Amino acid sequence: MIQGAVACGHPATLEAAEEVLRAGGNAYDAVVAALWAACVAEPLLVSPGGGGFLLARPETGPTRVYDFFCQTPGRRLGPDQEDFRKIEADFGSARQAFHIGLGAAAVPGLPAGAFRILDELGRMSMADVVQPARRMAREGVRVNELQARLARVLLPILVDTPEVEALFSQEGRLLDQGDIHPLRELGDFMDVLALEGPDLFYRGEISASLDALARSGGGHLRRSDLESYQVQVRRPLEISFRDHRFLTNPPPSSGGLLVAFGLALLDEDQPPSTPPARAARIAATLEAMRLARRRENLESEVPVDAHRRVLSTDLIQRYRNVLAAYAPGRSGTTHISILDRWGNAAALTASNGEGCGRLIPGVGAMLNNMLGEEDLQPAGFGRWPTDTRLTSMMAPSILVGQEGAALDEERLVVLGSGGSNRIRSAILQVAAALVEEGLTAEEAVALPRLHVEGRQLEIEGGFSPEVLETLTAIWSESRAWDGYNLFFGGVHLVERSTRGWAGAGDPRRDGVARVLAGA
Repeated sequence: MIQGAVACGHPATLEAAEEVLRAGGNAYDAVVAALWAACVAEPLLVSPGGGGFLLARPETGPTRVYDFFCQTPGRRLGPDQEDFRKIEADFGSARQAFHIGLGAAAVPGLPAGAFRILDELGRMSMADVVQPARRMAREGVRVNELQARLARVLLPILVDTPEVEALFSQEGRLLDQGDIHPLRELGDFMDVLALEGPDLFYRGEISASLDALARSGGGHLRRSDLESYQVQVRRPLEISFRDHRFLTNPPPSSGGLLVAFGLALLDEDQPPSTPPARAARIAATLEAMRLARRRENLESEVPVDAHRRVLSTDLIQRYRNVLAAYAPGRSGTTHISILDRWGNAAALTASNGEGCGRLIPGVGAMLNNMLGEEDLQPAGFGRWPTDTRLTSMMAPSILVGQEGAALDEERLVVLGSGGSNRIRSAILQVAAALVEEGLTAEEAVALPRLHVEGRQLEIEGGFSPEVLETLTAIWSESRAWDGYNLFFGGVHLVERSTRGWAGAGDPRRDGVARVLAGA
């Protein structure tokens, strides 16, 4: 009998989920266990100082989204008072600017989200669920190639303060692939948190320490911001795409809405038969998504009912003209996907940004830098609205297959991606490949990807010469990359269908997947 399926960004994250599933936990116990394990094994992508989203489709009860993303503080310091500075992350073929310092930190939501998910959907206690991560934190996790590469990319952050440098160094050098990396203070924090509950973080000594740190170091956060933080539960955004239903993260986050918008554009016509034409169509769709984000005010403070306008027939038809104009001829985030044997589905995406370069006192993990992410601050740095849930590109999603008018409950795909503003591009392309081309999970994740950034088309390595020739003829500004690159996101998905159970971890981010067999 199949116990379930897990796909995520690190073998240790997967092992935590598997341990809980085999102990009788359901998908939500397992996804919380995996989330804590990711804080240990993937500390440059996610930490208790960040936030995220869970799209939950329980065996019984309504499908819902748990929004435990970061919130802006209730007051802003002046530019001359805040600790806020620019660094550049080097991805090899591209450099990206980020801002760090205590002035870049928003209110964390991850601890509150973990408890709310477990309380409402889980079977096990937090003390039991946190055990795999606690053990890993004390014994250490072997640094894999991705984490070592991320450490090099984010080097300016990791050497910004002595305490962060000490956390990510051994014997006077930056952690490298193969090193065993213990996070004992984080393990101790998990132990106490599991016993005392979220009040430890939001109303107890952690919140007091964060308040003192921010007041003395140029941060906006105050204890009152932590005390007032609330997890928000919403209905997912749902659209039809071919013979499937696509469910995703709704507004005020923009990522899921933009993916749904792109799929609605693709749903209007028949897929081209040749690879060059298919690639050009995807590139044009990504450009339409980029334009819609800017022109339809989807960059910040997205209204919760924005989908009514953005997915309207009139607006979709208007943006189909963008696709015609590009027709061939001329022209810090991780994701966990889990299915269990009872039919529960969990898609969880979480992020710490890149980290602000300061540790949370008593936790042994970095605080987020969400107020320093340019993609989350389109109005300009220091202009964020106070006491407001930040928008996000994170889009944990589920595809439910259909056969004619009847649901095929055997077809269930759980997916999501990391990758900042490349999340929307990655999910759109994988979903289209699964539904329109009928590819397997591994095939869809392995396809080379495109992304539109500004006026430039980014082309991942792996496309055929014919496809490259077509794309570069259409796009006057384009850049071809060598091979796979974590720049293009990291889609981890699991699937249950009439073909059986399957999973795929994205090779761009050392992803892993496993179908769990057993009695």
